[in-house]
Amino acid sequence: MKKLPKTDVVVIGLGWAGSIIAKELAEEGLEVIGIERGPWRDTARDFNVATVTDELRYVMREELMLRTRQNTCTMRNNPSQTALPMRTWGSFHPGNGTGGAGNHWAGITFRFQPEEFRLKSHLTERYGAIPDELVLQDWGTTWEEMEPHYMQFERVAGTSGYAANVNGEKREGGNPFEGMRSGDYPTAPLRQPYGPTLFAEAAKNMGYKAFPVPSSLVSEAYTNPYGVTMGPCTFCGYCTNYGCANYSKASAITTVLPALMRKENFTAYTNCEVLEVLTDSTGKKATGVTYIDSSGDTWEQPADLVIVAAFTFENVRLMLLSNIGEAYDPVTNRGTTGRNYAYQTANGVTLFFDGKNFNPFIGAGAVGMGIDEFNNDNFDHSGLGFFGGGSIRVTPIGSAPIGYRPVPPNTPKWGSKWKRAVKDNYLSTMSIGCEASSYTTRTNYLSLDPNYKDPHGRPLLRITFDFAENDLKMAQYCTGKVAEIAKSMNPREIVSKPMTGHWNSVPYQSSHVVGGFVMGADPSTSSVNKHLQVWNVPNLFVVGASAFPQNPGYNPTGTVGALAFKAAHAIRTYYLKRPGEMITA
Repeated sequence: MKKLPKTDVVVIGLGWAGSIIAKELAEEGLEVIGIERGPWRDTARDFNVATVTDELRYVMREELMLRTRQNTCTMRNNPSQTALPMRTWGSFHPGNGTGGAGNHWAGITFRFQPEEFRLKSHLTERYGAIPDELVLQDWGTTWEEMEPHYMQFERVAGTSGYAANVNGEKREGGNPFEGMRSGDYPTAPLRQPYGPTLFAEAAKNMGYKAFPVPSSLVSEAYTNPYGVTMGPCTFCGYCTNYGCANYSKASAITTVLPALMRKENFTAYTNCEVLEVLTDSTGKKATGVTYIDSSGDTWEQPADLVIVAAFTFENVRLMLLSNIGEAYDPVTNRGTTGRNYAYQTANGVTLFFDGKNFNPFIGAGAVGMGIDEFNNDNFDHSGLGFFGGGSIRVTPIGSAPIGYRPVPPNTPKWGSKWKRAVKDNYLSTMSIGCEASSYTTRTNYLSLDPNYKDPHGRPLLRITFDFAENDLKMAQYCTGKVAEIAKSMNPREIVSKPMTGHWNSVPYQSSHVVGGFVMGADPSTSSVNKHLQVWNVPNLFVVGASAFPQNPGYNPTGTVGALAFKAAHAIRTYYLKRPGEMITA
């Protein structure tokens, strides 16, 4: 192993979180090295308009995803089972390369609601006891502490939307359930296609408050605070699972890295995989990292400050491999590394019409209209037998030719009748989705697999997860509410698909995997404090969706970005002036 000269900061992962923190700390004048497992991504070269609209390459062959031969996970539904490796990505899609999963995300950019940051306290105060099945936790922070950092992320991403509550001023047309904002969205809402417009009219007729889905696909030309300019979305329909050729979808490579790479005090190592976070003999100080490059050489990179900002799975795995914190044990309920893993509960209703034309090839990952009356704790859960809920919305992502062939149930799988059904339903079918919460339980957790290893001989990460009864009851209830709206739209046929049964890793559901190294105010039940600083290892920060104690009915990216700005602010404002634990700051 070769030892390199010491640097001020080493950042693991150059997706959203890592790029933001690297940029903020480079602005402070620190020498920053970013280490990325995948290749360098560049819009002009990798997502050229002449080549990016390739469904076979990007969807079927998962060009932007981590190769499972590099690293994968094993999965099981409960601790009594033997976990087996995932040979192909199905349920979720870990990204690979600079920009990470932010390159292929949809762009939906919700803020979590204020009560989500004190969820256990909120539910206990409103309803009394929480079911024994659930191990919900407060985040150790507040809406007031989070809001400025949400604002920072939205300004960098150019997020499009319409605010309903700006400095206490209530406005019609936005999401009435959002927390008070200190400013409006940077750009106006996207124009809405026919499907979302039809849904919004039906929802309003039923007394619900429909609003444009907040989107980090910008609606107009926009230059962010880092001096990077984006172009307006053209609704090309090649967004989710693809990079954006038009510089319209916010990601680290379109909003942060173009500015960061101009900093002389920033260096990026790509195609380099971090093997371990190193600590001194006390285990209470991180001293750097070891990594292996594309030639197979192993290096030690010493650093005064270590930031782990990879995808959820790799954040947790690195902590387990580096013996940071105590590995979680579901039997004793001790340990925090791997604790409180959560997912998302995906539900939907498909509507088959006669005589309508939705032009499904037109779309974008985050254009649409939604309602929040049945999300989180926005409705009274008394007597329902569950907590949580979902974001109900119509977001036509754009229907590419291989994957989109909507046909009613009982249609033959092939032949002339199948072809006729595809032809008859292609233009006149739409869907209403319900992206719903996933609440943590004692036996949903992450650990190291005792049987399977990666090419470097390190144990794979083992996922132990199944949908809680709480979440399955919630899915049935919320999907029923979606079906009521669908019925009011008078389609020929309605097909409801609430989440049922056990978690299955084969079909895609969402890449919204969270938890495993969660934040909080109590070191016995959390791994990092409210600044994303590791308890008892004060010069180590672990940033990302791994910090979520549970998952509400929204996608995580906006909150991941806000947490990155929050951690960077704490380092710049408090830590650098007085290195050490920032418990009371």
